[in-house]
Amino acid sequence: MLGMALAALDGTVVSTAVPQIVGDLGGLSVFSWLFSGYLLAVTVTLPVYGKLSDTFGRKPVLISGIVLFLIGSVLCASAWDMYSLIAFRVVQGLGGGALQGTVQTIAADLYPLKERPRIQARLSSVWATAAVAGPTAGGLLAGYADWRWIFLVNLPVGAAALWLISRYLVEPGRPLGDRTGSGAPDGVRPRPRVSVDWAGALAIFGTGALLLTALVQGGVAWPWLSAPSLGLFGGAAALGALTVLIERRAAEPIIPGWVWRRRTIAAVNLALGALGLLMVAPTVFLPTYAQAVLGLGPIAAGFVLSAMTLSWPVTAALSNRVYSRIGFRLTAVLGMTGALLVLLAFPLLPFPGEPWQPALLMLLLGGALGFFQLPLIVGVQSTVPYEERGTTTASVLFVRQVGQSVGAALFGAVANGVLAARLGAGSGDLDGLVRSLETPGSLTGQAADHLRRAVDAAVDYVYLGAAAAAALALLALLTLAPRRFPVLKEQQDGEDGQSGEDHERGEARPSAG
Repeated sequence: MLGMALAALDGTVVSTAVPQIVGDLGGLSVFSWLFSGYLLAVTVTLPVYGKLSDTFGRKPVLISGIVLFLIGSVLCASAWDMYSLIAFRVVQGLGGGALQGTVQTIAADLYPLKERPRIQARLSSVWATAAVAGPTAGGLLAGYADWRWIFLVNLPVGAAALWLISRYLVEPGRPLGDRTGSGAPDGVRPRPRVSVDWAGALAIFGTGALLLTALVQGGVAWPWLSAPSLGLFGGAAALGALTVLIERRAAEPIIPGWVWRRRTIAAVNLALGALGLLMVAPTVFLPTYAQAVLGLGPIAAGFVLSAMTLSWPVTAALSNRVYSRIGFRLTAVLGMTGALLVLLAFPLLPFPGEPWQPALLMLLLGGALGFFQLPLIVGVQSTVPYEERGTTTASVLFVRQVGQSVGAALFGAVANGVLAARLGAGSGDLDGLVRSLETPGSLTGQAADHLRRAVDAAVDYVYLGAAAAAALALLALLTLAPRRFPVLKEQQDGEDGQSGEDHERGEARPSAG
């Protein structure tokens, strides 16, 4: 939980200190890369760390990730301009990629199926706490100390995490067997022959970097159909084709083909990719709605969003009582159906409305998504053995992160298109219009009311798009996922109503080779 806290607090603490950072270092035109660079590094390294954890074990990968994150924190605190700070944030992200995926995998390694929801809910509570406490802590440090302390406070947390993990984390025994072909006798663990697909790792990193850069900067730094966007998308497509060739020939590929050939894993990947897509609506556009339409300040707007993070861990912790009776898939379907109804209800809110109305919807949305995400992650982890669990978990998180990047680009274009239709071409983007509403004396009377109604309509359309993403998640589960997840016999412990015979009948699992 301390290791996860490093990644969870990072974004929320930094966001509130941006004005002080820009005032000290300059670089207003590129400051968004403080977040985009970090997200890029986390996303593209997730599958690499997943494979490394399957090869070398979870503990060394997690420790290496924390050390790299802390090195990046020290470098960020010593940054001399915005460009150096962005580069050091990327170093932080390279460590953050190891934290997110490896911690989720360790939870599945250490705890039996019945206990995993409780443990995963505790991990979710770390994110909920960070969502509430992070902005406040960042504002206090930036306002009363120095913005560099928002990076230095990571050091004692990371040091405590390193000490606890080094001293107390004992990984479960890896499966015995002679994977080297040396003919070792039964019960003797041979030294595994290590084969790391570094060429595939570099290809995946390059493909992800080009694709995410195009999605993050398209429509912001340059038009979507401009030469930079087309060049980046074309380069990502070419590198993606090269990545497929490398991975098909590799002995131990970073992203093996079975991740997409097995129905259960493919369905969960697609469903959680759709989750990443729909999460853009509350996390990115709801604070804008709260400030521009409801007239709330930044902190109060953050509390409207935090209602979702309060209910999510609670329903996640209770989800095992549901999926142990009706199965992983049906539990997730019920959760996403509830989320779909909440997303469809958002455009029905009155204008301008009261703050408790969207807060109530976010509370319900978090409760619904707690029944959706956790059963899918726990379920898919339970269908694979130890040596495939890191890769499986990383693939799920990777697709969700890519979905979030795609959603930010897609829904940003939707919002700006609605604003252009309501206010006329050349009216500006959503963020610029919100800033004009917050500037005293810039807009008054009917002009301000007209602009607020336009912002309200733009966010309504974004939520309708998020509802479409929820429908895609339901479609993926209902058409691709088996009715009962093929839980491995040794992991069932009476859960999900299956036996080893059900596993063989539900889905044949090809070998890792």
